[in-house]
Amino acid sequence: MTVSLYRITAPAFEHTLGCLKDILRKAEDHAAAKKIDPSVFLNARLYPDMFTLTRQVQIATDVAKGACARITGQEIPKYEDNETSFAELQARINMTLAYIGSFEAKDIDGQEERDIVITPGGVERKFKGERYIVHWAIPNFYFHVMAAYCILRENGVEVGKMDFLGKV
Repeated sequence: MTVSLYRITAPAFEHTLGCLKDILRKAEDHAAAKKIDPSVFLNARLYPDMFTLTRQVQIATDVAKGACARITGQEIPKYEDNETSFAELQARINMTLAYIGSFEAKDIDGQEERDIVITPGGVERKFKGERYIVHWAIPNFYFHVMAAYCILRENGVEVGKMDFLGKV
């Protein structure tokens, strides 16, 4: 049986970004209930050399939109990376969901052999489409969503595994 690149990208990204929106909403509600300045959560990180919650969300959305754009040969939409509130992070996720939602199976399936070149950290990496999706984009996406989840959990927001997984 062949695995559909579309099914493992756009719908999976949409589902998990929806879960991330819910987790961020819980964090915002927690901050309000406990009278904690939201910037405490937005600027929190798991370790001093790791990215903040805000940056984790930015990267997760960048990976999702970038994967869909690259695998279809489109320009990647550019975001300013200037979010400073939960509302702005939610808006960023919504923009990403709208972009990802514009793709159909016919756009992504069949792109397994597309040449993909990325330059993370200034180092050029070359992939074929399927390898890029399976071994780079998907793990990278989940890494940053999980980091965001862990930052909030570490800071007392009552989220659990089912918040991360969502309703499937």
